[in-house]
Amino acid sequence: MMLGHDILSKAAHRLLAAAGAEAAIAHCVAQALLEADLLGHDTHGLALLAAYVDELRAGRMRGSGRAEVLREKASVALWDGHRLAGPWLVEQAMQWALERARQHGAAHVVVRRSHHIAALAAYLEAPARAGFLVHLCCSDPNTASVAPFGGTSAVITPNPMAWAWPASPDPIMIDVSASITTNGMSARLSSAQSPEQQPYAWWLDADGHPSHDPRVLQTKPAGSILPLGGLEAGHKGFGLGLMVEAMTAGLAAHGRADPPEGWGASLHVQVLDPEAFGSIQAFERQMSHLAAQCRASPSPAGKPAVRMPGERGLQRKRKQLSDGMELHPSILPGLDRCAKDLGFETFLF
Repeated sequence: MMLGHDILSKAAHRLLAAAGAEAAIAHCVAQALLEADLLGHDTHGLALLAAYVDELRAGRMRGSGRAEVLREKASVALWDGHRLAGPWLVEQAMQWALERARQHGAAHVVVRRSHHIAALAAYLEAPARAGFLVHLCCSDPNTASVAPFGGTSAVITPNPMAWAWPASPDPIMIDVSASITTNGMSARLSSAQSPEQQPYAWWLDADGHPSHDPRVLQTKPAGSILPLGGLEAGHKGFGLGLMVEAMTAGLAAHGRADPPEGWGASLHVQVLDPEAFGSIQAFERQMSHLAAQCRASPSPAGKPAVRMPGERGLQRKRKQLSDGMELHPSILPGLDRCAKDLGFETFLF
């Protein structure tokens, strides 16, 4: 069933508002989740909405209020999010950083004690189209699911990182994790398929043996997700994951050394204005030329042509905005149950 973006947006906003989110925050969260679905990150789109509603209702996610500014210099800031909705905090931090980058050429905002921030890709397109180079990364100091390279027990989280910049014809948009897969995909695979259907050993059981079964994350003692690079080159993903910890929890002065508070995030937003360096025209000339060279690289016979990061997601977004959105089969039944808990007949109007 194809569903219109506007219908889904209104329905998501209605649930979030009914769960206690003020109008601006409900709108921001709904748009971030839908943007993730539009781009194809459907484990981090409306698939998260029911859990967000539960967190709002339980008071573990705050749906009103503002971040506390702990420190601020010309173009650097540290905020305490006080468990506010993550997409709202990302958008507020991005706007602050964009304004300061216009003045100073670069800006950073670190936010501690945010709630979950959904898909990083959802925040990239607009600032990149506006001519900025942006970087976003996050960790969750309250939980652990990824083992350090060479270890058997989880210490860090998938620790996603994202970058975007202007280029022709579309921005380049990168959203990757420091782990070989994510918690969201592991949960979906755990419930949807049998272990024999998983083609790759992306997980370790509690004894450190490679596993094709994502359900090792749910055993006691629990298994873990391998770092990006797997058994052969996981030292690279492990290093990237540690870098994200430093850029988020380290700079936030709040992380794994502190008592856990529940599902959440520490995040870092960075914005660079190419105009403060070699100029936006020179930047786009270089990056567009590089993208053209990559696309011109011949592919092996029978294989698809080279795609730039974000290209397929933006194509999918345009198609879904035109033709309607098709959600993963697991999403609407869960949202209908959530809607009933809030007194609505169904999720959709």
